[in-house]
Amino acid sequence: MFFKRAPQSNKSVPTEAEGQADTKAPTIAADVRSPLPAEELRRTVDPASLGFQSTSELEPITGLIGQERALRAIQFGADMKGHDFNMFVLGPPASGKSTAVRDYLAKKAAEAPPPPDWVYVNNFEQQNRPRALKLPAGRGRELADHMVAAIDELRTTLPAVFESEEYQARRRAIEEEFRSSQEEAFEELNRKAQSQNIAILRTPMGFAMAPVHEGKVVKPEVFNALPEDMRKNVQAKIEALQKELEAILERVPKSDKQRRNRLIELNQEMAEGAVREALNDVRAAFADVPQVLEYIDAAGKDLIRHVGLFLTQAGDENELVKQTIDTSRDPRFRRYMVNVIVGDNDTASGAPVLEEINPTYGNLIGRVEHIAQMGALVTDFLLIKPGSLHKANGGYLLIDARKLLLSPFAWEALKRTIKAREIRIEQPLESFGLGMISTQTLDPEPIPLDVKVVLFGDRELYYLLAAFDPDFRGLFKVQADFDDTISWSAENNLAYARVIASIVAQHKLKPFDASGVARIIEEGARLADDREKLSIQLGRISDLVREADYWSSQAGREVTAREDVERAVAESIQRADRLRDRAQEVINRDIVLIDTEGAKVGQINGLSVLQLGTFSFGRPSRITARVRMGQGRVVDIEREVKLGGPLHSKGVMILWGYLAGRYAEDVPLALAATLVFEQSYGGVDGDSASSTELYALLSALSEVPVKQGYAVTGSVNQRGEVQAIGGVNEKIEGFFDICKARGLTGDQGVLIPKSNVQHLMLRQDVIEAVREGKFAIYAVSHVDEGMEILTGVKAGERGEDGQFPPGTINRLVEDKLKLFAERARAFGRSRSDSQGNGKITS
Repeated sequence: MFFKRAPQSNKSVPTEAEGQADTKAPTIAADVRSPLPAEELRRTVDPASLGFQSTSELEPITGLIGQERALRAIQFGADMKGHDFNMFVLGPPASGKSTAVRDYLAKKAAEAPPPPDWVYVNNFEQQNRPRALKLPAGRGRELADHMVAAIDELRTTLPAVFESEEYQARRRAIEEEFRSSQEEAFEELNRKAQSQNIAILRTPMGFAMAPVHEGKVVKPEVFNALPEDMRKNVQAKIEALQKELEAILERVPKSDKQRRNRLIELNQEMAEGAVREALNDVRAAFADVPQVLEYIDAAGKDLIRHVGLFLTQAGDENELVKQTIDTSRDPRFRRYMVNVIVGDNDTASGAPVLEEINPTYGNLIGRVEHIAQMGALVTDFLLIKPGSLHKANGGYLLIDARKLLLSPFAWEALKRTIKAREIRIEQPLESFGLGMISTQTLDPEPIPLDVKVVLFGDRELYYLLAAFDPDFRGLFKVQADFDDTISWSAENNLAYARVIASIVAQHKLKPFDASGVARIIEEGARLADDREKLSIQLGRISDLVREADYWSSQAGREVTAREDVERAVAESIQRADRLRDRAQEVINRDIVLIDTEGAKVGQINGLSVLQLGTFSFGRPSRITARVRMGQGRVVDIEREVKLGGPLHSKGVMILWGYLAGRYAEDVPLALAATLVFEQSYGGVDGDSASSTELYALLSALSEVPVKQGYAVTGSVNQRGEVQAIGGVNEKIEGFFDICKARGLTGDQGVLIPKSNVQHLMLRQDVIEAVREGKFAIYAVSHVDEGMEILTGVKAGERGEDGQFPPGTINRLVEDKLKLFAERARAFGRSRSDSQGNGKITS
């Protein structure tokens, strides 16, 4: 078929180049490249090559496969001493990195000595500053139980001591001693007053004195009638007696204080023996822990001082009641209990390996809780709750970095704790200076920190922290980078099969036969977007294995086979492809215009990939180009309206460089071109359409139509070389689905970069269509190859004369650009002459 250029509408005199272009028809390409054979479109696994019949014959694999670099980093980080050699494990989600790290650290921790226990106890001197005690592993709960037992014993022995005849007799003696001395003083004063005819009277207001005559108190009116000398004499006697009475009354409080002190001494003397006896078992059990002995001595002194706690309502408690009351919950004795922070529920040997799934500030550092009493919030040392740093102390703490950074104050608190190498429980608002009024009622002693922190996150998060947080690289010096893929090899295929066997064993599934395993391996290559690689996103592989087991059960099979895996893949796509169906529907209904037949100038089908969650699909888009004479500018309409991303804009600029470098070496590039994704209402980014846009532009310049049965993907550089892109499988399948819905004609296909052939893992229906000659996939390495396939016209190479052969694409393009240059030059001259002729001279 021959293509002839349309006549030019410009009336200027044709140049030599223009005349050649009009008299030479395009040169048909006689050696259009062959499409890829069906065998090149997918790599398959022969089940017989795996060497087993089903996964029941395989030993499940533990750990990860193909992650030697990351595992060596984890080993180094776990062995390296130092608080600043913490680890950041980075890699894709669902890659099994958390499980691998946890399993490795669990083995290493099992060989390590268990860390010490930590408890908080009451500080009897400073109530708001509880003491932290370090105990040998497993003995924190023992101390708490011993203290409860000691208080239980004192609840029985102390009331008995204070109810004994000895105590009662000694108490009565003290009471009698002070009471008799006071009574004797009053009696002596009373006798002295009687000898002076003065009576000492007790009234509700206190003591009063009055004269007495013949045993009767003289009435006031009688006393006032007495001679003045007699009245003065009586008043002098009363004043002297009042002074003596005041002296006696002044001695009463002192005497009462002495009495109380004597009683306290007696109580302490009687309690001391009982307290010492009750605490002897605790002392004996913890004779090797000096801190505990010091605490027991302080607790013993406080018990003696507060012996009254055991006597309160003692008479109301019979033996049955005492046995049913939980001493550890009795508010009277909370001050003597032990708060086990580390070691309370730890029964496993070795160092702890803890994963904090909700790394809030309180869950990491610990917190002081409060309880409501009488309308007020109160707290004590028993309400100190440990954080994951306490529980993992002496071992390993695993945290999701993203969750940690999203939790207020948690990231800064973790860094501060690692730097200080101690866990200090503070209210977050106070520790960061954000509180105007402190609500902190306790200031617990800090606990020394010896923990290896392991953060998990993606690569982007790691590099952002490394770039913008100055503390990060100083505290997390070990980078364990997990690969996304492993190489496809016989050895790794067998390892993959053992991973599948471990998933089957873990979830108690039916065994997989060799064909089912082979299909999963193939799907692993599809997930990796590379038939030379296998994806090790174990989360997705595990999901596929379990879904295949479900469909196997639905089919009534005892062993999961290839068709069950195929069904699982198809069903998972069907659950997620509603938007893909809608996108294809609007194309098939000609709402979105995509041609799959015929040929048009300056119009081509481009391919893009849409990612929706874990599901991605290809969608064709019409790309058009228009050209005219101009000032050497290629206008990217997407960029002009701010719908194009920087990578897409970069690709368009590369097109300009290619045109100028290849076709306008000795003439100015007098071109004005526009490129656009038709009916594109969202953002466009990436350079995978740059070769497609270049083909449309070359078609518009050469006026040679492009076959609309083809779609194109691939980026291009300034030398015209077609470069690899991503999502090649989805792009091919997206265009194939449109062509299949309209009817495959045998003149339809997709052009991809040659370097992407190694990534092809296409669906079986696409492969069958290629095998039957109904669809074609071409691999190209240069724009010239693509233009020949798309147009059927030879691209052409420069000859020794520096010219492209007549009738070739490149000659037609170069002629058009030279034509534009000549027209621009002629337009410039005519405009200059016009301006000169119209100039007024004096």
